[in-house]
Amino acid sequence: MKRIQLNLILKNISCFCLTAALSMAIASGSAKAAEAKHFIIIGVDGMSPNGVEKAETPVMHELMKEGAYTLHARGVMPTSSSPNWASMIMGAGPEQHGITSNDWETNKFEIPPIAVGAGGIFPTIFLVLHEQMPSSESAVFHDWDGFGRLFERNAVKVVENPKGPTNTMSAAVAYWEAHKPTFLFVHMDHVDGAGHHFGHGTPEYYAAVTVADRLIGDMVSAVKKSGNWDETILLVTADHGGKGKKHGGATLEEIEIPWIIRGPGVVTNHEIKTPVNTYDTACTVAYVFHLTQPSCWIGKPVVEAFGSQTSK
Repeated sequence: MKRIQLNLILKNISCFCLTAALSMAIASGSAKAAEAKHFIIIGVDGMSPNGVEKAETPVMHELMKEGAYTLHARGVMPTSSSPNWASMIMGAGPEQHGITSNDWETNKFEIPPIAVGAGGIFPTIFLVLHEQMPSSESAVFHDWDGFGRLFERNAVKVVENPKGPTNTMSAAVAYWEAHKPTFLFVHMDHVDGAGHHFGHGTPEYYAAVTVADRLIGDMVSAVKKSGNWDETILLVTADHGGKGKKHGGATLEEIEIPWIIRGPGVVTNHEIKTPVNTYDTACTVAYVFHLTQPSCWIGKPVVEAFGSQTSK
């Protein structure tokens, strides 16, 4: 009887310690995330995990060592650009936001969104940030012109479509150096172009990924030079992968995407094991800035990246 009681006591102590440790980890992750004053997302259209692994990508691999990552995050179906970019910034999938193809327009759609925000479309992270942090500043630099119709432009201070990956990143870097916005979104399109023209997994495709890596490095250098590296979260991801010269189908090659994050509060050299979906990206931005995500969002913040196994 005494042995049973002792075992129960030890078990309770063990559970208490585990709970306390988990609580401390959550509190620590939240506290450090609160130190983040800036969030930069660099989205590379059509960049597959295979591209990150097999191309020369020293910058992305260094970010993986400095932060948390998964090469098995998933986009949404269909694996086309508009539905996936929309899901990334809208915290939900096509079933909710209604952007089901690249033919979508605000006045041309197959199904209506289940909710409409102040911007007249399903609410994005740009609107949530604008409404809940009025003093914040957002900026978008997008290579593919179609990205510009997927968010509330009046919630973003600067929107530019420079054309071409080098011009796009150069403009984004220049804006960072001059203004250091709260939230910066950079979209590059050339990797997807290489996939369509030459095919995914070809030398030309990997060369395009290497160019993307170098351009990501330009942003990293600019943030470090500005003295804001320790208070900036940087996330590198993609909308979809590809198979052959196409995407849009239902294969792992097309739906799996990289998701690499580093910055204050982010654990280092950690491969994320919990499932990550592209619509969790908007929720993670909201988590970092302590925003209340809209009830119509279905995503959740990737808290494992901050050392926790429990959603906020």
